[in-house]
Amino acid sequence: MKFVSWNVNGIRACLDKGLPEWLASHAPDILCLQETKARPEQVELPLEFGNYKDYWNSAQKAGYSGVATFSRTEPLSVSRGIGIDEHDTEGRVLTLEFEDFHLVNVYTPNAQNELRRLPYRMEWDQAFRQFLTGLRESGKAVIFCGDLNVAHQEIDLARPAANRKSAGFSDEERAGFSQLLDSGFTDSFRHFHPDTTEAYSWWSYRGGARGRNVGWRIDYFGVSNDAIDRMKNASILPEVMGSDHCPVAMEWS
Repeated sequence: MKFVSWNVNGIRACLDKGLPEWLASHAPDILCLQETKARPEQVELPLEFGNYKDYWNSAQKAGYSGVATFSRTEPLSVSRGIGIDEHDTEGRVLTLEFEDFHLVNVYTPNAQNELRRLPYRMEWDQAFRQFLTGLRESGKAVIFCGDLNVAHQEIDLARPAANRKSAGFSDEERAGFSQLLDSGFTDSFRHFHPDTTEAYSWWSYRGGARGRNVGWRIDYFGVSNDAIDRMKNASILPEVMGSDHCPVAMEWS
């Protein structure tokens, strides 16, 4: 199976920037999108999506956040959110249960300029970590993917020294991601590419950052440690345009 995750920064805009053509040529088994910024009834999906069943979790606030998952295989069950009201109004988590694994599509809150939303972000990190560990108690493997809004290590962004206290690279956020991995999960890309540099999934629109590859790796596939042997490959697809993020992918047996 091939899984792809992509923060599309607005699905309606991305549909006009090559998403259907890319989907037709790559045909992943499951596609997870973040920051859809739309409710499903607002989106007219093209024919390329015809082989997929679609599932959505949209924010209460119009044009904000939201995730959607497209799967060739119908899941056993679908759940939206993590079961905590204060965290479940922004459409940030969508979980599909299959026969032998749970797939969690997530769009983590941004700590924002001057880290003004950092306290909430840290509450979120703890709640999301507990949600994932709870899923693992089912006995099935757990895969999470999406925009985690954190560059975990210095190797994961182009200019670590200049961004030490920036949203997405604060000590608190990095520690939160470490705690998530330490609770029983593996960063799939670093599992296969432990020393790879200049591998990024997001670039600012400012200053030609993408052309100069001044980026951040903030999009992930994570897998519960009991299922590491089922991972076959993990990759980043920087050549795919259409958003300020590029897709990330994982192959699974």
